[in-house]
Amino acid sequence: MDADVLIAGGGPVGLYLAAALLQEGVSVRVFEQRQSRNLHTRAIGIHPPALEALNAVHVAPAMVDEGKRIRSGMAVSRGKTIGTMTFDDVSSDFPFVLALPQFRTEQLLEERVLSLDPAALARGAKVIGARDDGGTVTVAVDSGTGATHPGGIATGALLVLADGAKSQLRDALGVPVVRKAYPDHYLMGDFDDGTGYGDKAVLFLEPDGIVESFPLPGGIRRWVVRLDVPAGTGSGAGHLAGLVHRRTGIRPDPATNSMLSAFSVRSVIAQRTVAGRTVLLGDAAHEISPIGGQGMNLGWLGARDLAPLICAALAGQPTGRQLRAFEQNRLRAANLARRQAEINMMLGRPLPPAPLRVRTAVIGAAAACPALNQWAARRFTMH
Repeated sequence: MDADVLIAGGGPVGLYLAAALLQEGVSVRVFEQRQSRNLHTRAIGIHPPALEALNAVHVAPAMVDEGKRIRSGMAVSRGKTIGTMTFDDVSSDFPFVLALPQFRTEQLLEERVLSLDPAALARGAKVIGARDDGGTVTVAVDSGTGATHPGGIATGALLVLADGAKSQLRDALGVPVVRKAYPDHYLMGDFDDGTGYGDKAVLFLEPDGIVESFPLPGGIRRWVVRLDVPAGTGSGAGHLAGLVHRRTGIRPDPATNSMLSAFSVRSVIAQRTVAGRTVLLGDAAHEISPIGGQGMNLGWLGARDLAPLICAALAGQPTGRQLRAFEQNRLRAANLARRQAEINMMLGRPLPPAPLRVRTAVIGAAAACPALNQWAARRFTMH
């Protein structure tokens, strides 16, 4: 065999699983179709449970050193602070949400993988098909010019699909999925931070819809604005800055914009994550709204739980019951994350003045109750 475990997809989840398995002496080959890393970062938030998992593969310290530690958040409406939330009590080791651009997260994970096995990652190589004969899995690999794998076929004892929300391999397996579209659209961008909010996350609950603001390393702040319709072709940095200014009174400088992205929200949850000798992870198993920053973290927690089961299976131990429990737990976690994202989106939708005042009062009252505040902090940080 080429490796004990073949992994389709070298994003943050596939790389994490590779590191976790390599540490246990399991041979791994990761096939990633991108020749180079995408610097157009989207996912930035790393929650405490995920940091604990990342610490187990020895990358959390470097991430924490480079990232921005968000220790508290605040809700603002019409210029007034209506509530605050701290993360001091959510974790003894990581009492914060860490903000770090996804490309840097991937880079640190890749460095860890390559330190364990310099040949573990094949770039420019896409898994385009798989055959499970009951004892091994054989995959067809398409490699382009400059790829670090010659293409052809590769064999392993197990195959893990971490190839994203549009996984064609998942569809080829016939795995049923539940899809849901939402009437929520967002425009987001990164600008130099001149707000004075420091390391705080800020949610502006305004009549025309929510504006979210998060600090990033290097004096950068991300702004996310909710829209009623998908962003058009003219939705540039100036347009986003104008929307932020009209709703919050703060005007980011368009000349400092370093990232701009628009997205519409949907969820896709696979109803099975184990199919023979193939397991689905990350967005291939569950695409969740990025509002709340749960998707990438959910993938890491699934990989954390899967790694010891893979080791046991390769050692010849019976794992059928454990794999069924894993599948049930991951489906339950995905549905919970979807519901949390739906609540987050609902709270950010436009409201007329009277309902807006009611929502603001309810949020303020909840924030003022220590028990509710702590419960919400734990939910927000995926505890």
